[in-house]
Amino acid sequence: MPREIKTKEEFQKILPAATEVRVVRGEETAKVKLRTATRLYTYETKAADVDALLKGIKTPVVEF
Repeated sequence: MPREIKTKEEFQKILPAATEVRVVRGEETAKVKLRTATRLYTYETKAADVDALLKGIKTPVVEF
């Protein structure tokens, strides 16, 4: 069962441990899924904010 991340600070804290990042974009919102070795985390944000969140990461990003 995935865990939902509520804040941007939590997202930034978990991001280095992610092995894959998946982005599912909608019209107004986007869901970012972080796959770590043990768990799946989800973070829902505005679609316009996703590019700023993922700027400069080394983890592979998959767009859906």
